[in-house]
Amino acid sequence: MKRGHVIKSVDPGSIGDQLELVPGDRLMTIDGHELEDIFDYEYYIGSESVTVVVMKENGEEWELEIENHYEDLGLTFENSLMSQYRSCKNKCIFCFIDQMPRGMRETLYFKDDDSRLSFLQGNYITLTNMSDKDIDRIIQFKLSPINISVHTTNPRLRCRMLNNRFAGEALKKIDRLYEAGTPMNGQIVMCKGFNDGEELERTIRDLSAYIPFMESVSVVPVGLSRFREGLEPLKPIEREDAIRAIEIVEKWQEKLYREHGTHFIHASDEFYILAGRQMPEAERYDGYLQLENGVGMVRLLLEEVDEALGELEGDGREAEISMATGVLAKDYIEICLNKLRLKFPGIRVHLYQIVNEFFGEQITVAGLITGRDLIRQLKGKALGERLLLPACMFRSGEEVFLDDVTREEVKSALQVQVDIVKSSGRDFVEAVLCPQKEETVSYEGYELR
Repeated sequence: MKRGHVIKSVDPGSIGDQLELVPGDRLMTIDGHELEDIFDYEYYIGSESVTVVVMKENGEEWELEIENHYEDLGLTFENSLMSQYRSCKNKCIFCFIDQMPRGMRETLYFKDDDSRLSFLQGNYITLTNMSDKDIDRIIQFKLSPINISVHTTNPRLRCRMLNNRFAGEALKKIDRLYEAGTPMNGQIVMCKGFNDGEELERTIRDLSAYIPFMESVSVVPVGLSRFREGLEPLKPIEREDAIRAIEIVEKWQEKLYREHGTHFIHASDEFYILAGRQMPEAERYDGYLQLENGVGMVRLLLEEVDEALGELEGDGREAEISMATGVLAKDYIEICLNKLRLKFPGIRVHLYQIVNEFFGEQITVAGLITGRDLIRQLKGKALGERLLLPACMFRSGEEVFLDDVTREEVKSALQVQVDIVKSSGRDFVEAVLCPQKEETVSYEGYELR
């Protein structure tokens, strides 16, 4: 394999452009250091002056002494990580990727457990394939926060749940991160009969010892698709299980807020919906550190919709549109629409919940709805002038569903304009009131992590 890192593009007017670097050049070293990945690059380039070695496409090497005054060189590399992605070596009993059918696009089957993506994309990692060197680099480069899939602090149970005999020992890496003052967030996927009840209590108690550097921990219910043949026979989380989990979480929230000024442990919105409980008030989310795990998304949406509507004067505009979402969020989307209708009574919105026939009806989140389910269930329904779909239904940065159906194909099949709604309450209000231009919208969509 060739050494160095291939430059994909050079920003016009940047230091790299001034030095006549071009796409296809290879960055070899910075101050004599070969670069393992993007973190090495950002660390070594962050000096007042550096010596860079670049290999041109003809094989000629240029040694460049750069007075960059801590500025970036303006380079983008063909591999954005500047390294191969590390795949997960666990076989977790709850892994959703193992619950997917055959025949979907290859990228959906890649299991990442790469600590570097924790910092770059917010992914949660198990620590099981991290070396001491990896921990040293995190500490040296002062990377943060690191997001950790803990699940349980019982070493034997963790080995069982992750199907990895080193999974319990890997927990000791949290001690090193804590001692270095590295900010962390934790995640617990709760599986009935495994890490619930007393085990959940133990995990919260153990993780609370890492406050303040462990900043938050979420508890989310296991998601079970209909494709579980040959996998651990897990049971779905039901109403009584959700109530018990919330009771444990809220008991610890009260204790930890009294002792540390942080609620620390949070149950996901899905628990509250399953339990039929009101969502916690905004103050209990400690700044919404766990939104990516579905913690506080409903409360934040309600708050943002109220704020956005509070800035608007109602009027008599008229429109008929439609909106689709998953079963889980449907009632809360209806609450938001009812608030909007009070100010804009001429806006008629048909709200449809899409049952997940592809993965199974136990999967209720909007982000796992396929294009085919959407088309099949909306065929013949009143859709009005536009159909609004949440960005989480689409692959991040693209207009394609999990089953490779595109937005354009939905538009053609249903004969309606399809608008993609970004995640905030303000985006929600604007999408209902204002049609989008026919152009690509930037947004963050689903990721299977």
